[in-house]
Amino acid sequence: MNDLLMGLVAGLAFGFLLQRTEVLRYDRQLGALRLIDFTIVKFMLSAVLAGMIGIVIARQMGLVKMDIKATVLGTNVIGGVLFGLGWGVLGYCPGTAAGALGEGRLDALWGMAGMTVGAMIYAEIYPFMSRGLFAAGNFGKVSLFGDVGLGDFLWLGLSLVLGLGLLRRLELLERVKR
Repeated sequence: MNDLLMGLVAGLAFGFLLQRTEVLRYDRQLGALRLIDFTIVKFMLSAVLAGMIGIVIARQMGLVKMDIKATVLGTNVIGGVLFGLGWGVLGYCPGTAAGALGEGRLDALWGMAGMTVGAMIYAEIYPFMSRGLFAAGNFGKVSLFGDVGLGDFLWLGLSLVLGLGLLRRLELLERVKR
């Protein structure tokens, strides 16, 4: 039960931050797709960097054990194309669709319905596709943290330098476009 409560608290916090940073707004979504508003990119990059810090620290303290999923290009490419098409057509990604629905935007119901139907279709076709297209480009369980041989904190430091540099560059790009 404690894990469920922690998941609920984290989800509520993430939803609150989505709403407060205005990434649920249609003009922000459209701006991200047109590469003129980087609010969503900056929000997600910040979330990734914060998550990376938390995971590295928790891993070093022995609080978590990483379960790396296999890198399979077939499923990643298909999933990425479907994600991009859905975002482009609807104007929401999965997280922002749920947040927009929470704000009362009924158009987000289409996205939630599409995700549900897509998940059902995927569950049905996976057994037939798992040995074919869905297995193409299976690299197994690979991870920069585990497979390159550098320590966790070195990877974390490099990631933070690159991530913070990218955040700064995006800020400068947005200022130029204003």
